[in-house]
Amino acid sequence: MSSFLYYLLPAVGGYTLMSFYLLKNPHILHKKKKTAFYCTHISHRGGSGERIESTMEAFEHAVEVGTEMLELDCHMTCDGHVIISHDYNLLRQTGQDVNISDVNLEELPSYKERLEVTFYTGHFSTGLDRRFALLEDVFRMFPKVPINIEVKEENKELIEKVSALVKKFNRESITVWASVDSRIMKACRKVNSSMPYMFTEMRGLQLLLLYYTGLLPFIPLGESFLQFYLPRIFNRTFIPDSPILRNRMPYALQEFKVFEIHLFVCNEDQDIEAAFAVGATGVMTDYPTLLSDYIRRHRSHE
Repeated sequence: MSSFLYYLLPAVGGYTLMSFYLLKNPHILHKKKKTAFYCTHISHRGGSGERIESTMEAFEHAVEVGTEMLELDCHMTCDGHVIISHDYNLLRQTGQDVNISDVNLEELPSYKERLEVTFYTGHFSTGLDRRFALLEDVFRMFPKVPINIEVKEENKELIEKVSALVKKFNRESITVWASVDSRIMKACRKVNSSMPYMFTEMRGLQLLLLYYTGLLPFIPLGESFLQFYLPRIFNRTFIPDSPILRNRMPYALQEFKVFEIHLFVCNEDQDIEAAFAVGATGVMTDYPTLLSDYIRRHRSHE
């Protein structure tokens, strides 16, 4: 037994030291992902706190006040149009219990006049535009603006149409595949592997596991972006009654910056400040004017 430990302890010690060093210096083994864009200001659903979410008015407003990336979700209508909507069922957004895939484009109901901000309970947005936007129209209106597209359903036709539109508008380098589901991401990557892509939920968990076992520096990573809740917002939203869990969410990957880290959804100055403090390269918000003002103030003090 003692002879076994004689060999085991130095091996474990050497591995631990090497892993720790490589975690602190990830660029030794990992090349930093080179993307065609870098953004610190991301508008969630086009800035759903200042205009009705995912409408053309919201996207236009967000770009006008300085957003560097639009975040949106896609679904397909019965007659094959790719529209922008967070929900598959439209009850929350319109008050009508219909699925997008069951209606044609012309039959889509309008958004409610006032819509509660999902990540800011008790706050509502409004606007003049209450129509659902087409992905094609957003690409046409903002040809140079990076866009993060979350695909929420494993629908091959939808994924192929999104990819075709990306290619049509020559924006593969500035359009990002996103999904929480690894099967959906695999399908997206199979259809178009030229677009940069996000970590899925499962890949994110694998990332943490690899980090804590010290294996992360030795594993190749194809993803360019990690997008996740700012821990304090996740805790405040989902773990409201557990002070132990609320205060101990780890910020494990803040030094492992071979990919961009986007934290969401930051709708107050204190959350924006916390996100940048723990190493976010980009912050996602429902209030693009608020984030622009924060960035402007802090840049003026640098």
